[in-house]
Amino acid sequence: MGLGGEDDARSIACGALPISRTPAHATSGMRKHPATIDGLAASTLQLPPGTWATVLDCLCERFPAVARAQWLDRMARGRVVGADGRWLTPETPYRLGLEVHYYREVSAEPPIPFDEVVLHVDADLLVADKPHFLPVTPSGAHVHETLLGRLVRRTGNVALAPLHRIDRDTAGLVLFSVNPQSRARYQALFRERRIGKSYEAIAPALPDIEFPRTRSSRMVAGEPFFSMREIEGPANSETRIDVLARGEGTWRYALTPITGRKHQLRVHMAALGAPIANDAIYPSVVHRGPGDYSAPLQLLAKRLSFVDPLSGVVRSFSSNFVLG
Repeated sequence: MGLGGEDDARSIACGALPISRTPAHATSGMRKHPATIDGLAASTLQLPPGTWATVLDCLCERFPAVARAQWLDRMARGRVVGADGRWLTPETPYRLGLEVHYYREVSAEPPIPFDEVVLHVDADLLVADKPHFLPVTPSGAHVHETLLGRLVRRTGNVALAPLHRIDRDTAGLVLFSVNPQSRARYQALFRERRIGKSYEAIAPALPDIEFPRTRSSRMVAGEPFFSMREIEGPANSETRIDVLARGEGTWRYALTPITGRKHQLRVHMAALGAPIANDAIYPSVVHRGPGDYSAPLQLLAKRLSFVDPLSGVVRSFSSNFVLG
């Protein structure tokens, strides 16, 4: 289940992604972040207050799901390093505020059997067409099988950074920054809402509602923790909804998010009485086993359009995926 919603209009802070290809154990040069390994950037932790004797003791308590033996193995392979890029060892003493970089690992991570397509790439931008079920960035049990990881491995460009994100469950367009020097100009498109985003969805027919219409509501975190819900109060989310095609039981809808709240399109459609087909969260949670790809969410990030902040040229991209 995605962490970023259908489309987080706030640009992702990408400065943490490394651009050096120097091995993580190199000691020449003082860089802020260690190298990407196999398309995976290191995670960072500043050690919190505590009474641990070693960094290892702190990590074991901080991340109880990771066995001590796993941390020992990562340290032996240079997968836990300090701010200067030096390997940390089981004997490295704990120090409050010490910056620790570590590489997330999942044992026997299964491949996701669907392929992304690169629709466009130039010196500043890459546009990818993401399939259902593939997360954009590492989350949960998905570390290497992500859109970002695949693209870094494909292009060899460790500076690649997503400018926005869509759910793992959602298919469609994702825009990446290729060049750190121009990244801020493109991030501003999302932050300042100067980019047009259009989605398509298949959901139950709503013959008693007039379209087009706008759904505005106040959305907050719900239960379970990964869901969202609507409450009374000033609206913080807005979606324009229209109908593209009317079938007997289901319709194809055009959804235009004005804001970018987590799960916004899914929540708004469910609130209208037309939850998106195969939605495993709204209106109620449906548990599916690992590797169950039988019911993809019928939501597609179909189009992106914007005026290029560098050239002034109007750019428009469209996904080649088709719902249903």
